[in-house]
Order: sequence, then structure tokens, then C-alpha cells
Amino acid sequence: MNALEPNHRAARPGVLGNEFELRAPHLALGTGASTTPAGHGARRARPSPSLSPGRPIPHALLIGPALLLLVWSITSATGLLDPHVLSAPWTVATTARELIVDGRLATHLATSARRAAYGLALGTGAGVVLALIAGLSRAGEAVVHGPLQIKRGIPTLALIPMLILWFGIGETMKVLTVALAVVFQVYMHTYAGLRSIDIRYVELADTLRLTRAQFVRKVALPGALPGFLMGLRMAITAAWLALVVVEQINAESGIGYMMSLARSYGQTEVIIVGLVVYGTLGLGSDALMQRVERRALAWRRSLS
Repeated sequence: MNALEPNHRAARPGVLGNEFELRAPHLALGTGASTTPAGHGARRARPSPSLSPGRPIPHALLIGPALLLLVWSITSATGLLDPHVLSAPWTVATTARELIVDGRLATHLATSARRAAYGLALGTGAGVVLALIAGLSRAGEAVVHGPLQIKRGIPTLALIPMLILWFGIGETMKVLTVALAVVFQVYMHTYAGLRSIDIRYVELADTLRLTRAQFVRKVALPGALPGFLMGLRMAITAAWLALVVVEQINAESGIGYMMSLARSYGQTEVIIVGLVVYGTLGLGSDALMQRVERRALAWRRSLS
């Protein structure tokens, strides 16, 4: 049997129809190519042990922060680090415990989490809708893509004065600032995922006469899922970054407000507690998204 002919015995049903596995001779570097017949001892290609990143390291995400904590502790204990510049880890831990016991940290954290959740939900929804409009329609791309690229060149924090003029200094301004920081991350990665869908799937969907809604549900959304998940990871980080600044603008609660108040009284350890909270939230949310991404994209074979 010719190696390029469909192997009907290996046929298996696919999502949109029957797929036939095409087996081709192995390619060899050098002067010639191997002529080993397909189907006889063929093995799935795997990366060379010397080229792959290696086996996963248990709790690898915590190794870097642990090293930073170790350096911080050593420099504080030896006096190399002035406590007026950066408080010692044990001082920060004592302050954090006091804030937890009296309930202030929990109150500020709940306010910050609510603002971040509202802004993230609003920005993610808008980003997905805009990506579908621009990614599935040339007319939509002409209308949507240009303004969002302009927004990309304007830092979100530079829009805060305009948002204050339009919406005041209340919760609406803070949530919209977070949403604006999120929307482009989701849009760009989802849009890129839509445009990278293999054209053969589009042609097959057209052959099967799928409706527009069926095409979006069965082809476009699954195809854009890797890009969307990457965009969501970036968006969560952007949400926390925007929240750090926006909560220091005439806020009455939140981690940023707590840090701003501590700055007025010269409480360096309280400021560091706020930074640690923000960093922990960012690290934890990214770790959670990595787990979601691995489960949702378990069908992919990649270096990770």
C-alpha cells in the first residue's frame, strides 16, 4: 500500500466527519531518507532529552519566591538592609498577624477582590465579544481592531483623569479602570486564536453546511480557546496591577487604600504587607489559571 494513501483500517470518527490518518515515510537529515514502510514499527516522535526542558520540578512556582525571602531575611539579619528602607520579614509577619486579628486586612481584601472581580468580568466579556466581531468578520475587524490598537498605545493609568471627569471618584471609575486594563489582553489573544484556526476546519464546516451559530460553537470557540486562556492569564495580572494604583485615588477601603494610609504615617511594614498580599494574589491566580489551562488543553502535546 502506498504510504500516502489513506489507511482505511485506521479511520476514526472526528468531530465534523471521518478523519483518515495519513502515514508518510520518516524524514532523515543528511544525504538520504529512510524508506521504512509506514505502519511498521512507526513510533510517535518525542523531543530529545537534551533538547526538552526536562521533568517538571515539584512546587517549582514557589522556589523563586522562597529564594527572594531567604535573601531578604539574610540581608535584614546582617544589617545590610536598612529597616527604614525595607522592614525585616519578621516585622512584616508580626504586622500582618495584627492586621488579621483585628479584621482590617480581611475587610480591605474583600473590597479589593470585589473590585477586581467586577472589572475582570466586565473586561473579559467585552474582550471576547470584540474578538469575535473582529476575528470572524472583515468589516468588524475594520471597525474594532484599529481603536483597540490605539488603546494599546495609551496606558490605562493615563485614562484615569478622564474617567474621573466622566464618572467621578466612586466605585464606577475604579471598576472601569480595571476593565480597561483587562479588555485588550483578552481581545488580542482571543483574536489571534481565532485567526490562527486551520483553514481546513473552516472549509470542512462550509462543506457540511454549518450555520453561523454552529460554526462559532463547534469550530471558532474551541479553536480560540488556547488564545483566550492565555489572554485571561495576562488579564488577571493586569487587573491586580491596575487595582494597586486605582485604590490609592480617594478610596475609603481596599488594600491600596491601606497602603496609602500607611504611607502617610510612615508605616513601611504595612505597605510591605499590602505588596505581599497583591503579589500572593497575582501568583495564586496565575497558578490557578495554569491548572485550568492544563486541564482544558490536555489534548495538546507540547513542551510543557
